[in-house]
Amino acid sequence: MSNAPVDKGRRRFLTVATSVVGAAGAVGVAVPFIASWNPSARAKNAGAPVEVNIGKAEPGQMIRVEWRGQPVWVVRRTPEMLAGLDGLADLLRDPNSEEPQQPEYAQNQYRSRRKEYFVAVGICTHLGCSPQYLEDTFAEQVEGVNAGFFCPCHGSKFDIAGRVFEGVPAPYNLVVPPHYYIDDNTILVGQDGEQA
Repeated sequence: MSNAPVDKGRRRFLTVATSVVGAAGAVGVAVPFIASWNPSARAKNAGAPVEVNIGKAEPGQMIRVEWRGQPVWVVRRTPEMLAGLDGLADLLRDPNSEEPQQPEYAQNQYRSRRKEYFVAVGICTHLGCSPQYLEDTFAEQVEGVNAGFFCPCHGSKFDIAGRVFEGVPAPYNLVVPPHYYIDDNTILVGQDGEQA
C-alpha cells in the first residue's frame, strides 16, 4: 500500500465526470422510454377524422367507412324513406332521440344535419353486432316500414334514422358520430365542425 498523498482535485474531477456520464446515460434511457408512452402513428390515424365523399352516392345507397376501428354508415335516403319516418313514434323506444346517442344537432326526427344523409356507427347497441341495411325489404321485419336496419344476431330493428323499435334487445338508438359537411360532396366524420 502506497503512502502517496490523496489528490483531491483529481478525485473531484473523476466524481464530476462520472456524474455527468451517468446523468447523460439516464437521459439517454429516459427519453425513448417516455416517448414510448405517446400513441403510435397507427393509433393517431385510427382516431383521426375521416373524409367521406358523398358526391356520387345514389339515392338509397349506403357508403361504409371506418372511423376509430368502427364501421360508419352514410346512407343517402330517398324521399320515400324520409316520408316513411312519419307516424313511427308509437313503435319506437326513443322516437325523439332523448338518450345521448347523437350530438345535439342530430336530435331531430331524421337524426342528421341534413335529412337526405344519415350518418351512424354501424354497431348494434345490444351486444355490438353489425346490423344489415335493408333498403327495400325491411317490411319483412316491421310491417309497413320499407327501409331500416336489422341485426340478425338477436333480432334488433332500427328505422332508417337508426331509432330502435320497441320489443327488441337493443336498448338504444344507433350512435350518430360527430360529423359535419366540409362542402356539398364531403362529410368529415369525427369532428363537430362548423356547418358548410
